[in-house]
Amino acid sequence: MRRFNVTGICVPSKHYMVDISGKIEQIMQLIDRGHYFTINRGRQYGKTTTLLQLEKRLADDHVCANISFEASDDKDFETSEAFCRMFLRLIAKSLAFAPVPKEYAQAWVNDSVNSFITLSDHITSMCNPENQGGADSLPHGKKVVLMVDEVDKASNNRVFLHFLGMLREKYLTAQAEKDYTFQSVILAGVTDIKNLKLKMINDGVYTRAETEGKLYNSPWNIAVDFEVDMAFAPAEIATMLSEYETDYNTGMDITSISEEIFKYTSGYPFLVSRVCQRIDEKMDKTWTVRGVQNAVNAIVCENNTLFDDLIKNLENFENMYQFLYGLLIVGESKSLAVHNPDVQLAVMFGYIVSDPLTKRAVIANRIFEIIMTSYFASKDANAALIKKEVTGVIERDVVKGGVFDMELCMRKFAEHYHEIFSENDLPFFERHGRLLFISYLKPLVNGYGFYHIESQFTDLRRMDVVVDYGRDQFIIELKLWRGETAQERAYDQLLDYMDSKGTDKGYLLTFDFRKEGNKERKAEWVQLDGGRAIFDVVV
Repeated sequence: MRRFNVTGICVPSKHYMVDISGKIEQIMQLIDRGHYFTINRGRQYGKTTTLLQLEKRLADDHVCANISFEASDDKDFETSEAFCRMFLRLIAKSLAFAPVPKEYAQAWVNDSVNSFITLSDHITSMCNPENQGGADSLPHGKKVVLMVDEVDKASNNRVFLHFLGMLREKYLTAQAEKDYTFQSVILAGVTDIKNLKLKMINDGVYTRAETEGKLYNSPWNIAVDFEVDMAFAPAEIATMLSEYETDYNTGMDITSISEEIFKYTSGYPFLVSRVCQRIDEKMDKTWTVRGVQNAVNAIVCENNTLFDDLIKNLENFENMYQFLYGLLIVGESKSLAVHNPDVQLAVMFGYIVSDPLTKRAVIANRIFEIIMTSYFASKDANAALIKKEVTGVIERDVVKGGVFDMELCMRKFAEHYHEIFSENDLPFFERHGRLLFISYLKPLVNGYGFYHIESQFTDLRRMDVVVDYGRDQFIIELKLWRGETAQERAYDQLLDYMDSKGTDKGYLLTFDFRKEGNKERKAEWVQLDGGRAIFDVVV
């Protein structure tokens, strides 16, 4: 029986898989046009599985060498001779399982190839359509496609840089009809190969020659942009669930479940499969909207390689940390400026995308929002409040009979805030005051519920937080005092958001940083038209 898979390659006969045939055909158009390109996506984004599906699609009309640097040894990148031997050995191994003559696969290994000059000549011979005299030559009518997975393994090696330069030179001379080379070269990994030389310079493993000056050619500037959307749309997620439903007949509403999974994952392949795996294996196949939410609640509390990688990158890249903190917590408007290295890094890792309406940067999916918010809260709570006396509110104060009392939670927070607030710390509170509420909320909901910040609605004026606890969902708007008119507008914004979520209760928490005599503290319910109500708290 097939299962959901989140480790390694997905195989149709063993695993439930999303139908990505539409994406494969888009990639085929690039190959048919003879383009070179990089599939540059975050960790566990389905790159390897996509290459495998593409290899099968190419099998009838192309010679497809699908290799990976993952198992390569560091010694394979120490010299050009070692690299050439490793590279040809990998191609021969790949083609041994391809529908090509055995002699042709074996002919790729050539002991006389010991430099990039001789490697270039050998590639010319193996890709020459006129050299079809025997079984060890290119099969008639076929062109060679090279796919290299896990190129990150080689991203800090000068030898790999020279290899890319050789491929670039052959591509250009082949375009001028003076050489034969691969029809298409596809590199897959997290690292943006187009900026590889700049990365190596910044990492201290490449020294710019005097003749290069400040401007230099990328070794991969021949590559076209890869614009295929590899995220799974709800309709694509539904293809996987349909296969599952055929086997198990759970009676699930495939459309609503697909949309709910997409709501939290934005189609990130690993997260989609992990939610499904959790429901199937750990939740008695509870294929409901609430089941998806419970699966997400469990997943954001677990350790897995994707989340470990996210936290590691936040720890290692301080500028990216500050960029994402400003975007998610402070509410700073950020554009996807292509020349900003911090933006490039966050895009490369798959942490931010462009909002289709505002065109500004937003966190890529809600699960990442939850993980980052929890991480930022834990870091800042420890750093900024270490000298503060924290009110001893505990879960039993706000949870009765499994029901979360958000009104009491906010009243308790107001008490807590008034205890720790000091005008001497005003700059901190103005920038981070909203995070205090997140830090306060975190231990109360963790384990039985979760919260996330709606990053597309976050700006310096407001922040929307959604809390799921049990069967209840709470909509909370956090904002800074900007005057009576802005406060009325906050009501309208919150009401619109409440309507979109289908709830008649909302919560508004306003931080008022005017001098003590000018501000009004309050915590009261405001009844509005249509039976709706907002609990309005000003601190």
